[in-house]
Amino acid sequence: MRHTCRGTINLATANITVEDSCNFIISNGGAQTYHLKASSEVERQRWVTALELAKAKAVKMLAESDESGDEESVSQTDKTELQNTLRTLSSKVEDLSTCNDLIAKHGTALQRSLSELESLKLPAESNEKIKQVNERATLFRITSNAMINACRDFLMLAQTHSKKWQKSLQYERDQRIRLEETLEQLAKQHNHLERAFRGATVLPANTPGSAGSVKDQCCSGKGDMSDEDDENEFFDAPEIITMPENLGHKRTGSNISGASSDISLDEQYKHQLEETKKEKRTRIPYKPNYSLNLWSIMKNCIGKELSKIPMPVNFNEPLSMLQRLTEDLEYHELLDRAAKCENSLEQLCYVAAFTVSSYSTTVFRTSKPFNPLLGETFELDRLEENGYRSLCEQVSHHPPAAAHHAESRNGWTLRQEIKITSKFRGKYLSIMPLGTIHCIFHATGHHYTWKKVTTTVHNIIVGKLWIDQSGEIDIINHKTGDKCNLKFVPYSYFSRDVARKVTGEVTDPSGKVHFALLGTWDEKMDCFKVQPAAGENGGDARQRGHEAEESRVMLWKRNPLPKNAENMYYFSELALTLNAWEGGTAPTDSRLRPDQRLMENGRWDEANAEKQRLEEKQRLSRKKREAEAMKATEDGTPYDPYKALWFERKKDPVTKELTHIYRGEYWECKEKQDWNSCPDIF
Repeated sequence: MRHTCRGTINLATANITVEDSCNFIISNGGAQTYHLKASSEVERQRWVTALELAKAKAVKMLAESDESGDEESVSQTDKTELQNTLRTLSSKVEDLSTCNDLIAKHGTALQRSLSELESLKLPAESNEKIKQVNERATLFRITSNAMINACRDFLMLAQTHSKKWQKSLQYERDQRIRLEETLEQLAKQHNHLERAFRGATVLPANTPGSAGSVKDQCCSGKGDMSDEDDENEFFDAPEIITMPENLGHKRTGSNISGASSDISLDEQYKHQLEETKKEKRTRIPYKPNYSLNLWSIMKNCIGKELSKIPMPVNFNEPLSMLQRLTEDLEYHELLDRAAKCENSLEQLCYVAAFTVSSYSTTVFRTSKPFNPLLGETFELDRLEENGYRSLCEQVSHHPPAAAHHAESRNGWTLRQEIKITSKFRGKYLSIMPLGTIHCIFHATGHHYTWKKVTTTVHNIIVGKLWIDQSGEIDIINHKTGDKCNLKFVPYSYFSRDVARKVTGEVTDPSGKVHFALLGTWDEKMDCFKVQPAAGENGGDARQRGHEAEESRVMLWKRNPLPKNAENMYYFSELALTLNAWEGGTAPTDSRLRPDQRLMENGRWDEANAEKQRLEEKQRLSRKKREAEAMKATEDGTPYDPYKALWFERKKDPVTKELTHIYRGEYWECKEKQDWNSCPDIF
């Protein structure tokens, strides 16, 4: 653009920013700045989008230009680095050339000496040896020359193409920066619209005076609560949240110290003990409306392991991962029914329905559970009400792994060790549970194993969060060889199929299909008996059995959510009871975790401070163990690494995997109230 009109701004270097709902600015970072106004916010956004697309094309054309003198897209730092690299390559090639000259010189001298030896009167055998040495010296010199020529060609090629490579790299950097800026702008616009929507639909109609006072509380020290400040990761909601006295604490201070965190939780929640014994709680304090600058935290997390990223409690729900793992038992009656089945294939149908039911609680649960501390436990004793009791323990911190053991009077045992790996990919978050789940029925000795599917959280930056499950599960009966294959169909915008669909087939060891399963992982699962038809192939017979309504059996249906569940993190009836205070539990129980308890009661600012204290305490414990291990290594003395308290790591006899298996003694220690072996983690 060497010949342009006065006042022209080059799109490739232009800055396009949004000023307010209708105005936007185009400038070149210097003297030229244009303030433009559209007729509406929609029209403004159309203009901004069109200009950004045109800018991207202009930058691409500039990068692809072959003008030899165009150095504008290459920064001075990159040019200096490139020149230094080329200079180093040149010096190395010169060194190689010098070495080549020396090799040629000494090689020539060697050949001359060998020729002189040949002219002497020596035995025939010596002449033959001298000829071989001469040939090898010639080959060595030829190879050295070829190496030097190849290095020289490489240097010339690097010099020829270095400018083109540098432009391509710079273009990719610019594209990434532009993408980050666009995502940040979209996230801010979405946050702004969400706040405006909440203000228009949730806040009650007030008088002008009262509305102004509330606004002053919300915006004190923050202006209009602008999201433009990336330094503020999150800010406190106004202290106007009302909470029933029997559900919350009275505030004792804005910060929590080490001393204040030692306040006995027995005293704070003593009044809940009698109620817990009589009936399970049916509600928790409503989730407060705290705003959060999401992008300021997530933009540096792309591609990282989520468990290693420090997160404020604003992303969490007031349950730990151990409690979420225990929620798999919400539909324990499916295993009770399976234990009564005499037919192993029918039993496998109920086990498959139980496997699918464990995902029904995740459909609206977009918040992240607390990462358990190493050594943290959670017990759920429902022996009197439902005939089972369960114990979980965090057996590893990095990678995070939890062991779970549940046993029932109704004839089954469930155990698992789950390692959670997760990756943030910008638009979505993938959660991959690793580990095998075991279910053993006492009467028949049938031993089933399966693994979990991948959970994906979509619209992390922009839009409404939603969860999907995808993958396949193979449930195997290791005693009979029966197998069930479940397919979790991933959601697709272009599919006419039912959302969250799950299909399955139950087969015997020969591969013959006996039952077909159909349903969704968030609603219900049905079972169809496949009747073989004489004279027809298996596919047709399977289809007829699938369509026969008289053979349909509903295996499982999701329980309805409690009233006002949307204000209580979409917890199910079981989830609402998991963090209720209970007496006599181990001092490492998740119910006694102070940051989680503070968050449940709406005191998120104090919960964040307490969470940092607990994480720092855990880091110090880890460093202490590492120092002890190093000292033991230096001294040559044996050192026992960290071991779980209630679980023992051993080879599983069925899967041959190393896993943590319950060693016993927890419930005996609870009966005696002997918790001397428990670590101090809170």
